[in-house]
Amino acid sequence: MKRSPVWHPFTQHALEPAMKRIAKTDGAYLIDEDGSRIIDAISSWWVITHGHRHPAIMEAIRGASETYDQVIFAEYTHEPAEELAKGLIEIAPSGLEHVFYSDSGSTAVEVALKMALGYFHNAAAPRGRICVMEHGYHGDTIGTMSAGERGVFNAAYRPLLFAVDRLPFPQAGREQETLDAFEACCVSGHVAALLIEPLVLGAGGMKMYPAGVLAELKRIAERHGSLLIADEVMTGWGRAGTLFACEQAGIVPDILCTSKGLTGGALPLAATLCTAEIFNAHLSTDRRKTFFHSSSYTANPIACAAAVANLAIWKTEPVRERTGALSEKHRQRLARFAADPRFRNVRQAGTIAALDLDVPAGGYLSDAGPRLRAFFRERKLLIRPLGNVIYLMPPYCVTDGDLDRAYDAIDEAASVFAAGKL
Repeated sequence: MKRSPVWHPFTQHALEPAMKRIAKTDGAYLIDEDGSRIIDAISSWWVITHGHRHPAIMEAIRGASETYDQVIFAEYTHEPAEELAKGLIEIAPSGLEHVFYSDSGSTAVEVALKMALGYFHNAAAPRGRICVMEHGYHGDTIGTMSAGERGVFNAAYRPLLFAVDRLPFPQAGREQETLDAFEACCVSGHVAALLIEPLVLGAGGMKMYPAGVLAELKRIAERHGSLLIADEVMTGWGRAGTLFACEQAGIVPDILCTSKGLTGGALPLAATLCTAEIFNAHLSTDRRKTFFHSSSYTANPIACAAAVANLAIWKTEPVRERTGALSEKHRQRLARFAADPRFRNVRQAGTIAALDLDVPAGGYLSDAGPRLRAFFRERKLLIRPLGNVIYLMPPYCVTDGDLDRAYDAIDEAASVFAAGKL
């Protein structure tokens, strides 16, 4: 069979089998060309919240497409963007007052970094350092790769990357080391912002830390006049147990980045929210203080309409009850592995469940990863481990039966792996 010309993301085509085509999506399922119903246990890379093709979101997309396609957003505005911005400000942590649109999580973070640097530049008190947490992942653009963990993901692009200050991950019992490291960075007076994934470091291995650490990091930033950027691209929209993970720490970030679940996962869209102080630093009769950032598809009206429908779902449907119930279901099912010697670090944050398969060679490049993926694929499950880190992040409509299938498959995979048959 002739090889497809498509180059897939994070795929080594020399090692992977030919990809099956998905013919349809439905609720918590992907339906392939053979008619197999595959449980989407990772929400198609963490984007699908309510389920694939939620009727209200699909209807909003159809309706908007009857009126709009793309509208230049540097010259005009439109109702979907205005309504969405108003809605985001209403539900976001109080104190965030302005919304800048972009196209993806990566660009939302790029926007945030530029906002932070521009804020200090325009105040004639420039600061040029960005602090991040080790093991973090913020995207695959140059700025976000610079801020993310250095390694196999970006080794080839090292000449393009800028330096950042890295804080140690707050391991249990060693949280103070992280706080002390941030304090030491801030003392210099050069730190513009701390960029951080609140409570859960996603692609870095589903690493979780307590809300108290995030709250204290915010206090340190405030004490030294530095900004805090919350990368809520993955943790937002109920994933970590609250609408935004920052809520659990009782903080208001200076800048908040959201994407993925912003449209319920239906269309690409991102937003970077900021305080009035940051916006006002760019508000001037001096055109040189303009925030110089854009993309051709900024605030696409159809994507904005999908996001407005998503906001309505959060208001009119019992989404918080669903996320709470899903969190409890994870807790109950994870208990079977709590003392299981085949696993380490069994953990949970809201609707995210994770555990590490105990193998001699862990990490993202562990050969356990592709072997486990193949095992789950055979059982009609989309579970994509991060090396030896197995995690579940299903849509909120997932059934008890489908969750049981996923957890039973994880149990079986560990047994087969231990027996050397995988």
